[in-house]
Amino acid sequence: MFNQLCHPHRGMCQFICILLLFLSHNLVNAQDLKGSVYNPGSLKPTDSSPLVKVGDVAPDFSLPDLKGGKVSLSNFRDRQNVVLSFIPAAWTPVCSQQWPGYNLVKDIFEANNATLIGISVDNIPTLYAWTEQMGKLWFHVASDFWPHGEVAKEFGILRSDGVSERATIIIDKKGVIRYVDVHDINTIPRLENLVNELEKLPK
Repeated sequence: MFNQLCHPHRGMCQFICILLLFLSHNLVNAQDLKGSVYNPGSLKPTDSSPLVKVGDVAPDFSLPDLKGGKVSLSNFRDRQNVVLSFIPAAWTPVCSQQWPGYNLVKDIFEANNATLIGISVDNIPTLYAWTEQMGKLWFHVASDFWPHGEVAKEFGILRSDGVSERATIIIDKKGVIRYVDVHDINTIPRLENLVNELEKLPK
């Protein structure tokens, strides 16, 4: 019955379900991290000048990830679309809500032949402890710690205080940038925008 009622507005119904799951998940998540999260207060929304734009070939990189190896953008060329999620810092409120939210849309990534690489300037031990506290994440988590912020700098999203912007960059299978959102660092990017952009990509 629900599917029949929603059929004319399936995209909206799907988003509402995702939103409800996201909100309920993050209420639990907030309790799990209570007392561990550092609140830096309100920050300047953006503090950099992007060096990439839609239509550019994305600069390649190779970074250590939590699985003990390295993740390289070029490894996905001609195989999968890639979403890069740059966050400023582990153990901060917005970041601690943003990344677990991607667990709720894993099936949408799969349906659009896309993978996700989460990137932070934190070192591997910090990222390990933080993500273990948040719960398992299905995507690659990579450290841009050393040389410090080198990948964020190459994309033009390294802030003057040494952390990256909160940025989402979508790259197609040919390595071409299809979407760039350098977001207000104080807020979570809207999941429905990401879903809409993923659905525009060639499968």
